[in-house]
Amino acid sequence: MTTERLQLVGADRARYFVPTAICAYLAILCLVLVITSAFLDHPQNAVAVAAAGVFGLMMTGGLGLLFWRAQRRDLQFVRVKTATDAPANFAAVRSAATQAGWRIVREDPARRLDAETSATQMDGGERVAVQFRGNEVLVASICAPSVGFSLVGRRHCAENRELVRQSVLTPRRVPAV
Repeated sequence: MTTERLQLVGADRARYFVPTAICAYLAILCLVLVITSAFLDHPQNAVAVAAAGVFGLMMTGGLGLLFWRAQRRDLQFVRVKTATDAPANFAAVRSAATQAGWRIVREDPARRLDAETSATQMDGGERVAVQFRGNEVLVASICAPSVGFSLVGRRHCAENRELVRQSVLTPRRVPAV
């Protein structure tokens, strides 16, 4: 079974993957340093420069891989099975998002809802993407790029996913006629 992920495009994708790109750039610089060490005249200097380059390559490569894996994991949709259909789930999530003060970025009734949590004027909050497929709800939440990989940002994303999950799993009262 393939894992579905939130697809970022354009500037959003570039902003979100900047930490990984910076690590890749630094790893390339370290690789150039290792190659350059082969052309140094003094063997002691060449060994020292090569060792520094290899160490930097391992550290930045490892950090970049760690960022990339964390980012890919954050983009995965969490599946929630419900007892209701897509239109009812959509209405419940839309209501919960409105009550939470989220800004609806895109909505396609009974199919998809994209929102940003409230944040500062200069930067948006976390992005929440919800897809509706029959009685199944898929939700993904990623941190704002300005927050990055902080524990606070991860906690906010987990809270966003839980809000959506609770909104579709909580039994709704049908008004009496």
